[in-house]
Amino acid sequence: MDQKKTETPDGKPKLEIKPDKPQYWLPYTKIADNIFIHIAAWCIIFGLPLFFMSRGDFSWVSFLLFLPVPVCFMIVFYSNYFYLIDRLLFENRKNEFLIINILLILGTALLIHLWHEFSFSVNMHGDMPPFGGGKPPEDPPRMEKNRWLPIVIFILRDVILLTLVVVLSTAIKMSSRWTKIEAMQKEMQQAMIEAELKNLKNQINPHFLLNTLNNIYALAQLNSPKVKPAIMDLSRLLQYVLYENNKMYVPLKEEVNFIGNYIDLMRLRLPANTNLSVKFDIRENSEVMIAPLIFISLIENAFKHGVSSDEYSFIDISLSEKEDGKIEFLCRNSHFPKDESDKSGSGIGLQQVKKRLELIYPYRHMWHKEIENNIYSTVLIIET
Repeated sequence: MDQKKTETPDGKPKLEIKPDKPQYWLPYTKIADNIFIHIAAWCIIFGLPLFFMSRGDFSWVSFLLFLPVPVCFMIVFYSNYFYLIDRLLFENRKNEFLIINILLILGTALLIHLWHEFSFSVNMHGDMPPFGGGKPPEDPPRMEKNRWLPIVIFILRDVILLTLVVVLSTAIKMSSRWTKIEAMQKEMQQAMIEAELKNLKNQINPHFLLNTLNNIYALAQLNSPKVKPAIMDLSRLLQYVLYENNKMYVPLKEEVNFIGNYIDLMRLRLPANTNLSVKFDIRENSEVMIAPLIFISLIENAFKHGVSSDEYSFIDISLSEKEDGKIEFLCRNSHFPKDESDKSGSGIGLQQVKKRLELIYPYRHMWHKEIENNIYSTVLIIET
């Protein structure tokens, strides 16, 4: 992950992170098959003159003069296949894609025409270039009279053929993309099933429930008025996990309510020397949807490693909805490393977050975490 440090107007360091983009590789056999299909198709195109010319009419000069024509078609095809479609069409820059292709097609058609003129002059005393590459032999007066008509016809023909080449390239590329998307969706669906079980085990696990119930029991012993609200929060928390976590997306407002209930429960475990700050900035009419429980592991991690019973501790949590639809989650907390024997710090929850982000929000998330001066910081930005 690339990092770049700048300064904010008040002089504080600001970290800019460029997320690592997950890669989805096609199997080797699939790549080999695609390469073979491309080679076979172009071999057929380059060999077309051999199918339409008799042995007596075959001329190596005419054949060699024909070769630059399919080369021009190859340039147009692969310019779109390897660059223009990915960088422009798939990035919603459709106008630029159309303009560049129009210029590319017209320029290539003109270049082919000039090459036909050259090949016609070479073959003037012999065979015509294959497929009507040059101007048809006519008597001089008629050729002079209709000089521009055959030129327009041949250029128009090449423009149509080159347009079909662009359409074919786009169709192949989009078909390949749809295949990848379908494969990713199947993988994501399977991962969501596994994530649902893991969330029940890792996020709301018996260890967490035991600690929470112990705290509620301690409050009950003191006849604290917080007992009933705590039990209600726990009930809502479990209900959300059991019934909402099986959905692909949930309203951001519901996720924020769940996080609030979770934090309220965790407050019961905090000693007096811990400062907890929570800020939610969500629009009242928000319609943003978010993957359920995507932030909870980060919050749980803060409570696991950010609290000490002996030293001053702090946890700052912020979740905000930006005007462009992005969701920004920030968390800073004091850091007290756990012993190796403490399995609660194994990092399984964070690994799960990373995998879910790659599957649900590929190329649409930025996640950075660091430890500096015994302060743990994590930033997660999601494009919804």
